[in-house]
Amino acid sequence: MESEARGQWGSRIGFVLAAIGSAVGLGNIWRFPYLTYKNGGGAFLIPYLIAVLTVGIPLIMLEVSLGHKSQGSAPVAFSKADKRFSWLGWWQPLNSLVILVYYSVIIGWALNYIVFSFTQAWGSDTNSFFYKSFLGITSGPFDIGGIRWPILIAMTVIWFLNWFIVYSGVQSGIERANKIMMPLLFLMMLVLMIRGVTLPGAAVGLEQYLHPDFSKILNAQVWIDAFGQAFFSLSVAMGVYCAYGSYLPRKSDITNNAFITGFADTGFAFLSGLAVFSILGFMSTQSGVPFTEVVTQSIGLAFVAFPQGIGMMPVVPWLFGLLFFGCLLFGGLTSSISMVESFSAGIIDKTGYNRKAVVTWTCFLGWLVSMVFATGAGLYILDIVDHFINAYGVVLAGLAEAVAIGWFLGPEKLRQHFNAISDFRIGPWWDFLIKYWAPLIMIVMGLVNFVAEIQKPYEGYPFLALFLLGWLVVALVLVVAFLLTKMKPKGSVTTSKGGV
Repeated sequence: MESEARGQWGSRIGFVLAAIGSAVGLGNIWRFPYLTYKNGGGAFLIPYLIAVLTVGIPLIMLEVSLGHKSQGSAPVAFSKADKRFSWLGWWQPLNSLVILVYYSVIIGWALNYIVFSFTQAWGSDTNSFFYKSFLGITSGPFDIGGIRWPILIAMTVIWFLNWFIVYSGVQSGIERANKIMMPLLFLMMLVLMIRGVTLPGAAVGLEQYLHPDFSKILNAQVWIDAFGQAFFSLSVAMGVYCAYGSYLPRKSDITNNAFITGFADTGFAFLSGLAVFSILGFMSTQSGVPFTEVVTQSIGLAFVAFPQGIGMMPVVPWLFGLLFFGCLLFGGLTSSISMVESFSAGIIDKTGYNRKAVVTWTCFLGWLVSMVFATGAGLYILDIVDHFINAYGVVLAGLAEAVAIGWFLGPEKLRQHFNAISDFRIGPWWDFLIKYWAPLIMIVMGLVNFVAEIQKPYEGYPFLALFLLGWLVVALVLVVAFLLTKMKPKGSVTTSKGGV
C-alpha cells in the first residue's frame, strides 16, 4: 500500500535510486565516452563537471523542490506557483512522452541483441546485419517499408514492463523496480569494465579515452558539447524530478539528494567510458585496424562496433554481450519508466483519474505511436524526431523554466524551502545560476543548434521530412501543452502570482 493517497516513497534510498535511474540512460553508455574522446580526453571532464555543477544539479534542485513544495507533478506545481505558467507544466511531460515513444524502441533493440548475443547472430558483418537484416532500413523517411516483427515484439515487451511497473504505483512499482535494476546495472557495468581493462590492447583504448588535451577546452564547441551532454543526461526539464519530488515526505534532504544524483550519473558515465574504450582498444589491437577506424558513437557504437568486439572475446563472448546489452536494457528502462510517470502523474493530479486507468491508456497509446519506429523507415524518423525534440523542445522548455522561476516566481523562495529541510544550506549563488547562468547557457545551445540548422539541413534530410517530423512535432507539443491547460482540474488548485 502507498503511504499516501497519491503515493509516497517508502525510503530515501528508493527516491535516490529512482532519480539516478531517470538520469542514467543510453547516453551515458554510448554518447559520453565518445564525446570525452573527441573533446580532449581527460581534459573534457573539466567543462563537463562545471556543466553538471552549474546547470545540471541546480536544475534538479529546482525541480525536486518545486514538486515537493506543491506536492504535485509539473502541471500542478507550475499552476500552483502561477497559473500563467500552467502550459510549462504540461510542456515538459509532453516532451518526455514524445521521447518515450522512440526511446522504448531503442531499448527493444537492446532486448533483441541480448538474445542475439547467445549465438552471435550478427555474424562477421555487424554493420550489414544491423542496418539491413535487423532494421531493414529503407531509402528514406517517407519510404516506410514493412513492420520489423522482432523489433515490434521486443518493443511491446518494453511497453508492457513500463506499464506494469508504473501501474503498480510509486513504492510497489517504481521504487521496487529501481531498487532491483540500479544495483544490477552498476554491477554489470563494473564487471564489464574490469574484464575490459584486463584485455590485451585495453591500454590503447584507455589512452585514447583519458589522455588529456587541454588545448581543446579552449574550443567553444567543446563547452557546448559538455553542457548539452550534462543537460540531457540528467533528464532535467522533462517533468520527471517534479513528479518524483512530489512523492517525498515533508522532511527530505533535497540538496544532498540532488548532488548524489548528479555525481552518480557522472560516475556511471565515466565508468562506462572505461569499459567501452578498453574493449575498443582490444578490438583495434586484435584486428590491426587503427583505433580511429574502430571508434564510433551513438547507435553505431552499441549495435555495430560492440557486437564486433564481443565476437573477438577469447572466452564466453555471449556473457559480455549479455552484460553490455543488459546495461542498455536496464539503463533504458529506469529512464523510460520515469517518463511514463512524468506524464501520467500530471493527468492523475489534474483530473483525479485512477492511476491504473491513466497509466494503461498512456502506455497503450504510446505503444501504438511507437509502431512507426518498428518499420523500415523507423531509424530515419527516430533520428529526426530525437534531434528536434531535444535540441529545441527540451532546451526551450528548460529555458522557459529557468526564466519563469528566476525572473517571475523568485528563486529565493524555492531556495528557502529546500534549505529549511536539507542538511546543508545553499547560498544566493544558486539564485544567480537559475536567473542568469542557466538561461544564458540554454540560449547559446539553442542558437548554436539553430544556426547549424540554417547552414545545413540536419543530416541532409529533405526539407519536408525535417519540417513534418521535426519543426511540426516541436510546435504541436507546445500547442497541446496550451490545450491541456484547459483541462478541468481536480477540485480547486490554489494559484498565486509572482511567487512559488
